[in-house]
Amino acid sequence: MKGRPEDSLKIENIVASAKVSDFLDLPTLASKIKDAEYNKKRFPGVVLRMQDPKIAALVFGSGKVVLTGAKSIDSLSRGLEILGNQLRALNISIPDSLTYKIQNIVTSADLGAPINLNKIAVGFNLEMIEYEPEQFPGLVYRLEEPKVVVLLFGSGKLIITGGKQPDDAKKAVQKILSDLKNLGLI
Repeated sequence: MKGRPEDSLKIENIVASAKVSDFLDLPTLASKIKDAEYNKKRFPGVVLRMQDPKIAALVFGSGKVVLTGAKSIDSLSRGLEILGNQLRALNISIPDSLTYKIQNIVTSADLGAPINLNKIAVGFNLEMIEYEPEQFPGLVYRLEEPKVVVLLFGSGKLIITGGKQPDDAKKAVQKILSDLKNLGLI
């Protein structure tokens, strides 16, 4: 294996939620913020797309916001700050400092070598995996600690989803490496 798989970890998407107000007038918001998308028949919120960082904010009338597309915790924080400033510029009363809650972090990783999913399917705890190659080319592995779902592919590439903090993906890769070593599969 070339390099350490932990070093190949790359955050692909962070989804977080925030509460910015108790009520937001979406039609007014959509009409006053440049490039806002609002089509009540298609989606119940206003979609605001930021370019730097490249994040989408889904803004709902309840005052809740979902931020998606962030590639780092820093860009997530900056995106929420930009959104807060946009709302304040419209004289909407929102807290001075906004906080978010991470709902999901999707991370990719590479073991650096192909893996035999059939052998893994036989060796891993069957209650923790799903493997139906006719349906989906990856093996689904549900970890308890950290509580994430890992998609393993024959190429050695992994997708880790369900993380609540960036470190969850690293722990998941270490657990998988340990499991594969114990089974003599790497």
